[in-house]
Amino acid sequence: MSIDISTKITKSLRIRNPTMLASGILGISYDVLKRVYCSGAGAVVTKSISIKPREGYKSPTIVKVHGGYINAIGLANPGIDAFMDELSKNNDDNISKNNSSRTIPIILNLVGSSVEEFKHMVKKADEMNILGYELNLSCPHVEKVGLEVGDDPELVYNIIKGIRPLTDKAIIAKLGLGNSDMLEIARVARDAGADALTVMNTVRAMAIDVNTCMPILSNKVGGLSGKAIKPIALRCVYELYKSKIGIPIIGCGGVSTWIDAIEYILAGANAVQVGSALCSSRWIRIFKDINNGISRYLDSKGFKSIEELIGVAHRYD
Repeated sequence: MSIDISTKITKSLRIRNPTMLASGILGISYDVLKRVYCSGAGAVVTKSISIKPREGYKSPTIVKVHGGYINAIGLANPGIDAFMDELSKNNDDNISKNNSSRTIPIILNLVGSSVEEFKHMVKKADEMNILGYELNLSCPHVEKVGLEVGDDPELVYNIIKGIRPLTDKAIIAKLGLGNSDMLEIARVARDAGADALTVMNTVRAMAIDVNTCMPILSNKVGGLSGKAIKPIALRCVYELYKSKIGIPIIGCGGVSTWIDAIEYILAGANAVQVGSALCSSRWIRIFKDINNGISRYLDSKGFKSIEELIGVAHRYD
C-alpha cells in the first residue's frame, strides 16, 4: 500500500513530510538549514530574527537538566538586514536535482515588540524565497518581546492584522504558556489572519548550582525544552484541536522519536517540530528515522495518509 506522509501546515501549504526544524537550536546559517533539509526535514524554521542585531546574554546560556535543557541565549541574531544575505542564497541552483525540491522550504521566525517592527521585517523579507513567517510571540526569558507580546491579546491581534495585507505567504503564530489563556490568544491570532499555530514554546525554568549556591544561567531564568515539556505541549495541542480552532496546528516540544510525532498527530497536529533532540549525536538522521517510523505505523494501522490520522484521539470526545 502506498503511504503518503506529506501534510499541510496551512490550508494551502503542503510539505513533503510532517517533520520540521524548530526555531532556536540551529538556523542562522543557510548552509546549516540546507543540511537539515537534505537530511530529511519537511521544512526548516530559522532562529528568531529581530529588527536590529542582538548580542544575547553572557555565558552560561544553557544547562542540561533531567528531561531536557534550560536555555537563556537572549535571542542572539544578526538582525533582519544581515540575515537577508543568508536568505538570498535560497535559489534554484543550491539543491541537488535528486531532491524533490530544488529550493529549501524555509520559514522565517520573527521576533519583535511592536506592530511596526514586524511590518518592517515582513516588508524586507517578502521578496525572498521563503514559505512564510513564524511569529515568536512566546519567548519566556527576554523582556519586551516574546511572552510579553503574546500575553497581550490586543497586541497579538494588531501585529498579525498589520502584516496580513503585506504578504500572501503563510503566517504562523508560535504560542507559549504565559499569563493569558492560550485558547484565547489562539482565537485572537486566527481571527487576525494567522494561517496556523505552533504549539508550544519553551517554559520558564531555572537551575541552581549547589556548590556556588547561585543560579547557573547568567540570566537566572531560561526556557525549558525537551522531553520534560512534551506532556504539557501535547495537552495544549489536544485542547486547541478540541476547541475547533479551525486552522492547522504544528506540535512542538520534546519530539525525538516517531512515537512522539504520532502522539502529536493523534492529538490534532498536522506536523511536528524537532528542536532539542538535535543536540544528540544522531541528529543528522533523526528526521529520516521519525518519518520512516511514521510510515511504518500508518501502514500497520491501515492508514494511507497523515490526514487520516490527524485528531483520531478525539473520536470519542
